[in-house]
Amino acid sequence: MEQTFGSYVREKRMARGLSLRGLAAKLEVSPVYMSNMENDRRPAPAKEKLDHLIEILGLCQEDVERLLDLAARSRTRQVSADLPEYIMERDIVRAALRTAKEVDATDEEWQEFINRITQRGTQDE
Repeated sequence: MEQTFGSYVREKRMARGLSLRGLAAKLEVSPVYMSNMENDRRPAPAKEKLDHLIEILGLCQEDVERLLDLAARSRTRQVSADLPEYIMERDIVRAALRTAKEVDATDEEWQEFINRITQRGTQDE
C-alpha cells in the first residue's frame, strides 16, 4: 500500500512513543482532528502547523522532505511547503521546470542533474 501523509505521521508519532491524544495536545488540535488526519480523512494542515509537527516529531531533513511531499500530495496538486518561495523567486527555476515538463524529462535525466549540482556543491568546499 502506498504511504500517505496520515500513515507517515502515525508511523513517526508511534516511533516517538507519542499517543494520538498526546500529539494532538502538543500540536494544539483536537484528537478527532488528529485522528482524521492520520486516517487520511483530512488533508495535511497549513504550513505553520506542519512546521510545529516537524518540530514535535524531531524529524531529520530526509524525513522533513518526505513529510512535506506527502503533505502536498494530500492537498491535491500543491507543491511541498519548502519549495514555492524558491521557485517563485527564481525565473530560471520556473523556466527549467517548464522545459523539463515540455520535453518530459526522465527520472534518469533529473538524477543526472541532481548529481551534477551535488558534485558542484562538494567541489566548492
